[in-house]
Amino acid sequence: MRPHCDLIYMTTASRPAHSLQLSTNLAANKESPTLNVRLTVSCVLLAALATSVQAEDWQPLWPDGAPGANGTGEHDVPALLAFPVAKDKANGCGVLVCPGGGYGGLAMDHEGHQIVKWLNDRGISAWILRYRLGSKGYHHPIQKGDVLRAMRTVRHNAAAHGVDPKRIGVWGFSAGGHLASTAATHFDLGNANATDPIDKLSSRPDFAVLCYPVITMDEAFTHKGSRRNLLGADRYENAELVELLSNEKRVTENTPPTFIFHTTEDQAVPVENAIAFYSALRQHKVDCELHIYQKGRHGVGLGGSDKVLATWPARLEDWLKVNKFLP
Repeated sequence: MRPHCDLIYMTTASRPAHSLQLSTNLAANKESPTLNVRLTVSCVLLAALATSVQAEDWQPLWPDGAPGANGTGEHDVPALLAFPVAKDKANGCGVLVCPGGGYGGLAMDHEGHQIVKWLNDRGISAWILRYRLGSKGYHHPIQKGDVLRAMRTVRHNAAAHGVDPKRIGVWGFSAGGHLASTAATHFDLGNANATDPIDKLSSRPDFAVLCYPVITMDEAFTHKGSRRNLLGADRYENAELVELLSNEKRVTENTPPTFIFHTTEDQAVPVENAIAFYSALRQHKVDCELHIYQKGRHGVGLGGSDKVLATWPARLEDWLKVNKFLP
């Protein structure tokens, strides 16, 4: 039985624009207020649609087709959705956001768009990653390839958005936390002989943020649905893959500084995942910080309406300042 703990604090560190133009002479319709209201509502809805089209401008990671793709549908095309901060407000930091979903779906709202807003409000440019899923027939190493290519792509485009290519982090939730920890532990420094300029760049994040993350593939503490979707049903018991993708075992002194948030009450992804990764970071003397709240279900995002859980993003903001990723 796990001991109760309210808060554990540990640290090792003291598009082209889309426009819609509507011209309506409402003055000519003074005798028809209902028509005027309908026209006004229509204008608002159409303007919202135009904004939505602009916001959902996904950019494929591989414009000529992704390696291992089974087709050309949306779920076959890993892509980035960019949310750069205006250069006069940017602080030079960027973050790749990996929503969770058990490698079977993507929680794009509370683990995607809400995270982007939090980052943008603090002058940090952000990119949401749409990676390929086990539920659509994609298994390891596809997801690893997607996240490493995404890190390189963000770094390749950094300067155009006022982002320092040496200040780019990765932030993941749940299974997206496993993907983010994969980027932090399975990265490479690029291929100098590659013909694609993106492939020449490092895929190493400069920092990582892991929220209620799946870390281990060990049967005792893994999230079994994530493991099944990542490995595939036919490889679920593959000991070599279980070892390889238990990312607490892949930590080295080169793993980037990491912030971790989890709750003891999480019944989907045991808090032991966060503790194992933190312990490995400590063992290898990597700057890190872990916050464990006693109460809180899985998948709380930024904490929502829970006044206690909603304090954790402030701890992240403090950590980003301590490590010079925020002024």
